[in-house]
Amino acid sequence: MTKITRLFDFPYHQLEKYNLSNALVTKYNGEWIATSTQEYIDKANAISRGLLRLGVKANDKVAIISMTNRTEWNICDIGILQTGAQDVPIYPTISKEDYEYVLNHSEASYCFVSCKEVLEKINAIKKNVPSLKEVYCFDTIDGCKNWTEVLDLGKDDSNQNEVEERKNAVTENDLATLIYTSGTTGRPKGVMLSHKNIVSNAMNSATRVPVAEGNAKALSFLPVCHIYERMLLYMYQYFGVSIYFAESLETISDNLKEISPEVMTAVPRLLEKVYDKIYAKGADLTGIKKKLFFWAIDLGLEYEPYGANGSWYEFKLKIARKLIFSKWQEALGGNLKVIASGSAALQPRLARVFRAADIPVMEGYGLTETSPVVSVNDERNRGFKIGTVGKLLPETEVKIAEDGEILVKGPQVMQGYYKDAEKTAEVLKDGYFHTGDIGEIDSDGFLKITDRKKEMFKTSGGKYVAPQVLENQFKQSRFIEQIMVVGDGEKMPAALIQPNFEFITDWAEIHNIDLGNTPQDQISNQQLIDRIQKEIDEHNVKFGKWEQVKRFELTPDVWSIEAGHLTPTMKMKRKIIKEKYIDLYNKIYGH
Repeated sequence: MTKITRLFDFPYHQLEKYNLSNALVTKYNGEWIATSTQEYIDKANAISRGLLRLGVKANDKVAIISMTNRTEWNICDIGILQTGAQDVPIYPTISKEDYEYVLNHSEASYCFVSCKEVLEKINAIKKNVPSLKEVYCFDTIDGCKNWTEVLDLGKDDSNQNEVEERKNAVTENDLATLIYTSGTTGRPKGVMLSHKNIVSNAMNSATRVPVAEGNAKALSFLPVCHIYERMLLYMYQYFGVSIYFAESLETISDNLKEISPEVMTAVPRLLEKVYDKIYAKGADLTGIKKKLFFWAIDLGLEYEPYGANGSWYEFKLKIARKLIFSKWQEALGGNLKVIASGSAALQPRLARVFRAADIPVMEGYGLTETSPVVSVNDERNRGFKIGTVGKLLPETEVKIAEDGEILVKGPQVMQGYYKDAEKTAEVLKDGYFHTGDIGEIDSDGFLKITDRKKEMFKTSGGKYVAPQVLENQFKQSRFIEQIMVVGDGEKMPAALIQPNFEFITDWAEIHNIDLGNTPQDQISNQQLIDRIQKEIDEHNVKFGKWEQVKRFELTPDVWSIEAGHLTPTMKMKRKIIKEKYIDLYNKIYGH
């Protein structure tokens, strides 16, 4: 059997053990098109040969930017890695400025893009990226070379022996990929992950996923440029799981019904949406059906694993599953054995109600810097506890520092930040990665995340938001004196704003606007609210879609040290500000 030590060993292992006819499946023009394991490898080798003919050397960087997950991504990934080069997957919706920064910082020589939207962004900044020689597109677009040109360049296999030499020269400790995460300072950091980092994480995570080897389907839709979904794609290949790529976020429910997968990944925001949709449908019911629906939900919200609620509860649950929850299952394809949830904190109520519905959502924890999984729940062997992120993966060690910070050691810990020894030294000390998250390990060995040490937060969609970067940008507006961006665990970022009262008084006078006499009158004035909205809109364009401030509320007070809003050095006391304006916060998010 192929011993898997490098990422490109996974497809060869799959060929020897499972030889699937539908290893990777993507929908083109309304039709699912399958690529077999053999074809996957053949095309990856053609890409490798083509890249060699283009002059790609070991340790060169090749970027891949795709709006959706698709077969071409995986073929290019393996094709690039086999040459000893590294790939740089880039999140498609970041700003043009960040594209330019990442491509220059990584010195990418070639770039594969998915579609017109990405290509337009690249074309806008291409002239500012001297290292970039050529761009190839997966879709057929006028004026852009197609990725098949690289495949064609590699059709002649007379240099395959050179590909083999390159492969043989790659060791497990070599760098495999650079993944850029949004940094708090505003510039993304390039996380250096080796083959061993990701291979070990895929193999150790495999011990926690209950799927039938060689005979299961996965639906993949979380962005593969993130290490979470990408690591799982390698793990699926290891297990001989057929990977189907969802067309888009909007089509997930249709795709689930078409494919009936056994396994999928999700972020809490998606599960919230699914739950809200189901709940809304239930609310539309009438009479006994409605009563039964809400009885089942109330029952589900009390769920405890391993029959802890006793036999009477389990009996009622059996009825609820038959009458109500079976329909939930059908809506998700009827076959799901596990949903792996990560990237942000899952509300315990969702973990309970989905598990009661026989849809096991297993929450895990990890970071890009840990390739990513540190711990994950697994229902087998009593490895599932609601409200925790599960037990540590094999070979993983966690130490809780004196201030409660989670420190991680193991084969999955990154090599460091690319071209940034200083930032690397800040987070890697004595082999331990300092996560910036606060947590504890309970007496049963379950890891629990209790707080964020860093001010960065994640929305429920699993996207990182660096509030300070946004705040510093918005504070450039003369209308805004203070602003606090909120949204940890919520569906979108929003903001609490203290207007610059002096300035708005002058502004109102100039424009003959009657703002009223009290601060409360002023902040309720629709013309002022509209004007501040305009300011927010103007500054929002500098940020990615997921980090833009979608809503705001104005506060009537001047934030001060005396009133407790600010520290003596004028830093915002975020927790206190949020508590002071909890009503405004709840108004924003409809709590």
